[in-house]
Amino acid sequence: MSYQNATSELNVGSQPGPKNPQRTEGSTQYGDYGSALLENRLSVEDFVKIQSAFESPEPRQTISMSREEFVQKMKEIIVWGTEKEYQELFDKVDVARDGFINWDKLTSFMLLALYEKDERAKATVVPQWKALEFLPVKHKDTIQKVIFLKSSSRYLTISKEGLLGIWGENLTLQETLPVTSDVTKLKHLWVTSLVSLENVNKIAVAFTSKEIYFYDLLSKEEFPCQYKLQGLKATPICMDYWYDPLDANESILSFGDITGKVQAISFTAALISLFERPPSACEDEDTTVTISWAELLSGYHKCCYILEHKLHHGDWVRQVAYSASLDAIISSTTSNTNTVVLAWREKSKKHLKMTSFNIAQGIHAFDYHSQLNLIATAGINSKVCLWNPYVVSKPVGVLWGHSASVIAVQFFAGRKQLFSFSKDKVLRLWDIQHQLSIQRIACSFPKSQDFRCLFHFDEAHGRLFISFNNQLALLAMKSETSKRVKSHKKAVTCVLYNSIWKQVISSDTGSTVSFWMIDTGQKIKQFTGCHGNAEISTMALDVNETRLLTGSTDGTVKIWDFNGYCHHTLNVGQDGVVDISQILVLKKTILVTGWERYVMLHTKLTMTVFRPQNFNQFFIQPEEWKGGVQHRDDILCVAFLPPQTLATGSYDGEIVLWNNSTENAHHALHPDYQRLLKSKLDAEPHKLLSADRNSSPTPTADQATLRAYPSEVDTEGNNAVKRLCFLEARKNIAVTEGANLVSCGGSGYVRFWDTFKKQLLAEFLAHSGAGSIIMSIDKLNQYLVTGDLDGWVKVWNIEDYCLNSSQNKVTQPPPLIRSFQPHEDRISCLEMCELWGRSLIISSSADCSISVTDVCSSPIWSFGQAKHWQIENCISLPKRDTTLMESEIQEKSIRTIPLLSKEELCLDPIEHSLLDKKNKEDSTDNVRASEDINLGMKYKARNCHKKKTHKLYDGEIIQKTSSAFRSLTIGALKELPEVNKPAFLLDPEKYFQEEPEEECPQISELPPLSETLKAVFDEKNLFPKEILDHERRAKQLCQETSGEVKIKRNKKQLQLKEK
Repeated sequence: MSYQNATSELNVGSQPGPKNPQRTEGSTQYGDYGSALLENRLSVEDFVKIQSAFESPEPRQTISMSREEFVQKMKEIIVWGTEKEYQELFDKVDVARDGFINWDKLTSFMLLALYEKDERAKATVVPQWKALEFLPVKHKDTIQKVIFLKSSSRYLTISKEGLLGIWGENLTLQETLPVTSDVTKLKHLWVTSLVSLENVNKIAVAFTSKEIYFYDLLSKEEFPCQYKLQGLKATPICMDYWYDPLDANESILSFGDITGKVQAISFTAALISLFERPPSACEDEDTTVTISWAELLSGYHKCCYILEHKLHHGDWVRQVAYSASLDAIISSTTSNTNTVVLAWREKSKKHLKMTSFNIAQGIHAFDYHSQLNLIATAGINSKVCLWNPYVVSKPVGVLWGHSASVIAVQFFAGRKQLFSFSKDKVLRLWDIQHQLSIQRIACSFPKSQDFRCLFHFDEAHGRLFISFNNQLALLAMKSETSKRVKSHKKAVTCVLYNSIWKQVISSDTGSTVSFWMIDTGQKIKQFTGCHGNAEISTMALDVNETRLLTGSTDGTVKIWDFNGYCHHTLNVGQDGVVDISQILVLKKTILVTGWERYVMLHTKLTMTVFRPQNFNQFFIQPEEWKGGVQHRDDILCVAFLPPQTLATGSYDGEIVLWNNSTENAHHALHPDYQRLLKSKLDAEPHKLLSADRNSSPTPTADQATLRAYPSEVDTEGNNAVKRLCFLEARKNIAVTEGANLVSCGGSGYVRFWDTFKKQLLAEFLAHSGAGSIIMSIDKLNQYLVTGDLDGWVKVWNIEDYCLNSSQNKVTQPPPLIRSFQPHEDRISCLEMCELWGRSLIISSSADCSISVTDVCSSPIWSFGQAKHWQIENCISLPKRDTTLMESEIQEKSIRTIPLLSKEELCLDPIEHSLLDKKNKEDSTDNVRASEDINLGMKYKARNCHKKKTHKLYDGEIIQKTSSAFRSLTIGALKELPEVNKPAFLLDPEKYFQEEPEEECPQISELPPLSETLKAVFDEKNLFPKEILDHERRAKQLCQETSGEVKIKRNKKQLQLKEK
């Protein structure tokens, strides 16, 4: 038996080691690599054998081994494993390169490797936190609540004195507003709680004056109170709000008061109105409507009803929440009886049915995990208990570890973990499955005897807020280390392509701009701190692509050269907070669009214009846009179509068309309506038109108002226009009445518009359930590329899409060429470019990466990866379709031959043949340049710049194939027979001697034609008899008519003479 066979048999047996010895020689990817290492596959028995090999017969001495000795010894005692693996293990242990190792060195290496492995395992389970950071709040009293608004990506904080703080998603304080009622101002009462009504864009604030105020977040004028709920029997101190995501009309507002009463208002038509407006109320929506609690109890308001119970018996209700999975209201107190109460309503019954938990010493707070079906309670006795909602006798688990009263608990739902915070300012993270504390963090708050802490974990953003009286601290999770290549350290916001230098330019939220070579992926330079610490939201290149413009959230646009020198700073926001959405560089103007935040969620729309002829200093102030702002919501994008058409898109779905020369708007398009716009100087009211083709061209005022202003406000951005692209390559679109403008945005829809007829021609769902999308279109208008919030990119063929107008709106999508996911997070920007005739797609994402690929099925490369690429050699070209029949070629060739003009019809036959030959040549190239790729789509080979493989020669097609030599059989050549020399070589004088010159005979002159003509020329011999007879009759008729005319003329002359 050979050595290899013996090794295989031992590995298959009970001996420890890999079950498949072949796997040890291969390399594994990512997570499998660590488990495939030799040191990770050694068992305890193997280490015992290794230790015995290093033991010396003499006491207190160890054996040292060289590399060859160690490998030979291991192969003898361990048996399994390859020689290369033991050599690699020796090199890892011998860090100092001494050339030998002993048992101490080996054990030190193994302990360190195991420690690092344990740390990596913990990093995947335990979140890693940044340093504790205190936010710059302006609250002077205790912070009562912290909430996050998903619709606007903003945080709200409210304090006891009624000061509301508005924070951006990057946790910058944007605005502070006083929120107090008339009664609290007089009696110095305070705010107790705050909840967000996300489905109706409102917030509810509870006061110690036994009132609940409802404020509207969509009002642009001020921060108005829409409803006042008064007449409560006791002060509400905690609130909770829930709405059904499948039916936003169904929602529940629950609250608990200081008398132990839990009450809930169940809304049945929340989207229409929370409460019924009394007949005497003013029609103005900004007026405050006062609602009496007695009216709600009596059932006066048909759109809601009341649920309540008093099982807590006079104890303060510390927390209340509604659980949709349990269909019950959960409430808690600090009492040891009826500490936690679950109340639910059975069908066809008005009263609530209840069950309760009795917890010793009571609890401060609770949280419910719907997937685990567990209720976690923060005990005053320093215990964290886990309860099954259907088992009230005892908890299913008790978490020990806190040495002080636990004041807050919250589940980390995604990881099935639990946070708990105690009164001694210690934060613990628990593993629910094993019921063990896996992390402990001691927070450094000031020492105080009397303090109030608030605990809120924003799982979506990995942010943990802990308040200490009027201070607010933030613990932010570190982003998990991913194996994905990162192009930037922070989220990428914009990407551009410079066709002159063949470079990709990218920017991120950290105000960094990077430059990359597109053909290799190499980073060549980087500008840091372009706008300080402010985020770069958008970029643009000038017309000549020699200047770079960067727009930032600090309200400025800077103009750079490619050496990093800033030439000008454009002051867009007038030293205010501005969100710049896009920069459009034209020949005579620079247009900047966006919105300026000046209060809460309200915006001041901006369209700022700069004229380059006034760039005579460093700081440039904006000029007035003559047409004003015609949009009613945030302006998100802008596009230009030469010579003078400008289009802007907004959050509410409107597309406004402008004349760039006069800077006046003339039309507004929307998927549901359209309206005519007058210039800013025109005092006439706006005329409104319906988008329906069959409607009356001049609707009445009532009809127009109804069509122009939809009954339901689009608060979710379902029609938001994120990108606009004109189809400039469609030259004759005004004649064919096809689409020349493409828009995309909310709900994943792409829409095609005809701006000449002001008509929506087509719309289709590009990304289902992915929310808002962005897009890009190549210069030839052949490909549309869309990207969504999940990192997916789709490529569509729009070359023949919506080329002609139609009566009905097209909903069928164009052919899909490719769908892939180059990123793990939101696609922030898409750019298409042409390189060596290939259409390339450049995409950037919030996952800090930038990718490039082509429209076919080529690999995806990431800028920043260790290995550079050669894109010219790596991009796969589509295979040519060589199965076309000759009849199809001729048919398609005929289609490509243009109609001959009058000048071409007058050409000579020779010129016609040359023209036909040229047309045939072009048509054949067009036919051979198209092919079938994914889903039967045609991809033009001219975009890949592949060399022509078919040429016309004498009317025949000659194929040149790159694989022709594969079919050749190469062998030894046969010997040729001996060839005799020809006779003219043997005797050249016989064949090539000069002959004597002979005199040429003289050619006699030909006789004249008159002498040789035998008969006189007669036309009767050339033409048929019928033609000659017809001509003879015509001559006779002409003579007769002419004679009659002469006779009549003579008679008239005689009559005139006689008179």
